Amino acid sequence: MTGDAPTSLIELINALIDPIEPAPVSMVPQTWGWAVIAGALLLALVAGVWRLWRHYRANAYRRAALQELGVSRDDPRAIADILRRTALAAYPRTQVASLSGDDWLQFLDQTSSGTTFTQGPGRIIATAPYTGATTSEKLTELAAHWIKRHRPEEVR
Repeated sequence: MTGDAPTSLIELINALIDPIEPAPVSMVPQTWGWAVIAGALLLALVAGVWRLWRHYRANAYRRAALQELGVSRDDPRAIADILRRTALAAYPRTQVASLSGDDWLQFLDQTSSGTTFTQGPGRIIATAPYTGATTSEKLTELAAHWIKRHRPEEVR
């Protein structure tokens, strides 16, 4: 062999030329389809956030009622007042304001799909504002359940 030629494997490896690195792959979508999909996903995200915000705001009266119920100390008069104000916030005034006695209890049962107001511990609600009713923890639980579970006919 001649003097210019490498004589060992190490010299051959050292004589190799490093390959040229390819250009980096772009992470930006290259077609309109990906842009349309990204736009649709963004629109769906905005619509979802908007719906959650509306739901949160529409249920502000429930959160306020539950907070008042927590400080009512199981007083049937206060609970009756809280239920009345909650119903007035959720349903049309013409439907709720004139109700009293058994009609009021039937309304509460119809809007919570049960009979705990007309036939259960909720009966005290009809007379609580007018009498000195004793405290009832079960009534507080029943009122909290109604506040959480009633379904207004219209979303505000």
